[in-house]
Amino acid sequence: MRSSAARCTLVLSTALLLMSARSLAADRQIRPFVGATFGGATTFVDPQGASGRAKPAIGVGAVFLGELFGGEIDIFDGPGFFGTGNDLVKSSRVTAFTGNVIVAAPHRVTEYSLRPYLVGGVGLMQVRRTTLFNVFDISTVLPTVDIGVGAVAFVTNRVGVSWDVRRFQSVGANPPSGGLTFGEQHLSFWRAAMAAVIRY
Repeated sequence: MRSSAARCTLVLSTALLLMSARSLAADRQIRPFVGATFGGATTFVDPQGASGRAKPAIGVGAVFLGELFGGEIDIFDGPGFFGTGNDLVKSSRVTAFTGNVIVAAPHRVTEYSLRPYLVGGVGLMQVRRTTLFNVFDISTVLPTVDIGVGAVAFVTNRVGVSWDVRRFQSVGANPPSGGLTFGEQHLSFWRAAMAAVIRY
């Protein structure tokens, strides 16, 4: 069931991006970003609540944006997601790939000012954790949705800055992992990020 959900998510993401790229390639952007994840909640065993603490996030987005609508590929990595500084968790990270639709304020109105936008889509989230004696190790991929708000502003015709906040949430029936989860496998968190925006 998990591989079927993953295939379905990838097909949906690809379809969204192809539609966007075909009709909305007026403004093409690359957005490398840094930020943080915070406010996480999970059914994975997390006795110290590490998933709810602020952790670093780095990634990159590829954006195709028209007058109102656009599409985006977003990839990011959150190292140390379950880390607490103790010796129990040796390494951990959450990596997510999403294909998103963007709805932005009209370009003709905001060309030389802050341009707000809504963003949302679907994708996959890989969750990994290695622990002392391999007691609470995790390695799984979960179907995911994300939704958020942001704004972009250009300082020159080619270079700008963007800020956004997004909510990532695993979806679907994800089978429990014996001794590692309370019920089905689920993870959700917020991500705040600031990106350099490069038009090409």
